[in-house]
Amino acid sequence: MKLFISFLRYIFVGLLLIPVCFYAKAQDTSYMDMDSVQISLLTCQPHEEVYSLYGHTAIRYYDKVRGIDLAINYGMFSFKKPFFILRFVFGLTDYEMGIEPFDAFCAQYAGYGSGVYEQVLHLTREEKSRIANAINENYKPENRVYRYNYFYDNCTTRARDMLLNHLTRRLDVRIKDLKWESYRDLVHQCCRRTPWVKFGNDMLLGLQADFPIDYKQKQFLPENLKEDFEHIFLNTGKGKTEKLVSRSGWVVLPGVQTEMADFPLSPIACMLLLAGIIVLVTLLEGIRKTRFRWVDAAILLVCGLVGLILFTMIFSQHPTVRLNLQILLFCPFTLLYIYSSVKKSREKQFYKGMKVWCALLILFFIGGLFQHYAEGIRFLALSLLLKYTYFIYRNRKI
Repeated sequence: MKLFISFLRYIFVGLLLIPVCFYAKAQDTSYMDMDSVQISLLTCQPHEEVYSLYGHTAIRYYDKVRGIDLAINYGMFSFKKPFFILRFVFGLTDYEMGIEPFDAFCAQYAGYGSGVYEQVLHLTREEKSRIANAINENYKPENRVYRYNYFYDNCTTRARDMLLNHLTRRLDVRIKDLKWESYRDLVHQCCRRTPWVKFGNDMLLGLQADFPIDYKQKQFLPENLKEDFEHIFLNTGKGKTEKLVSRSGWVVLPGVQTEMADFPLSPIACMLLLAGIIVLVTLLEGIRKTRFRWVDAAILLVCGLVGLILFTMIFSQHPTVRLNLQILLFCPFTLLYIYSSVKKSREKQFYKGMKVWCALLILFFIGGLFQHYAEGIRFLALSLLLKYTYFIYRNRKI
């Protein structure tokens, strides 16, 4: 009986050691297992949705022997989450890393008519293993969610860092970044065909968006990262280098895309129309020697409400929207003078408020030397300056 019990003990210990030995073997051969693995950078063309105007980036993990073909995507989000737009504007949006079959990922973009460009990376077995382990670690439930920031920490910069931060060889970056560009310039390039999206961006982006940025900061855009990868070399030792990208090409060919319906009038046309109406009202007020109080109340209300939005941007997590000189035009303080604009007994108070606003409008035009304003906004500001300068002149004896 004792002999039988001892025999069972040996079997039990042996069974416990099997996974340990298997794990040790897996660790020893982990680099060898990477011979069949191919890791690529995927760059997806934009499509008609507003959130896709800047393109998208993902990572492909392809193991030919095991038949594993996956797309690692750092752009997963849901519009169904409460206050999504508001949270996005304030930089409080959480994005998530997702992993899906490569074929399903490609089929989605083929349906949009957007091409998917693949750049296969020239990596050592150790580098592939490090990237694979980092992806596995990043995919754990406690790690896969991150706080999204459009310029500084997005789906493209996440993919870039996952690939480049786990290389063992030193990078030789041969990028000639001679072109002076800002975040706003790059956003404009992506919004050429959507003037109202461009207008909205310019309304929210502040002074910091007009500062020059370097090549690495420009890599928040998928197309820029794709181009830069072609100019990155790896030092292999003894003064030799090799390209990071071994081969590249379309895995989904660009197709036909539907055009996003836009408002029939351009932003500048709308601003000119509003400015024309304000100038016409000012002329009528001069001819009739009166003031259309309801017009003033409407102007102060609209400008004040827009100003409240710009004021709240001060508390956003996006640094590029915090200091916006357009708040000198769309000033929240105008809301304080709505009542005095319609009450004859408060004419003096309204007069003083408009003097302050005209001073701010002059500062607005000076600020335009440093910040790019939304299209047509200067025409609106000029019409308001003319209107209330005339009002101040006509009531100078108050």
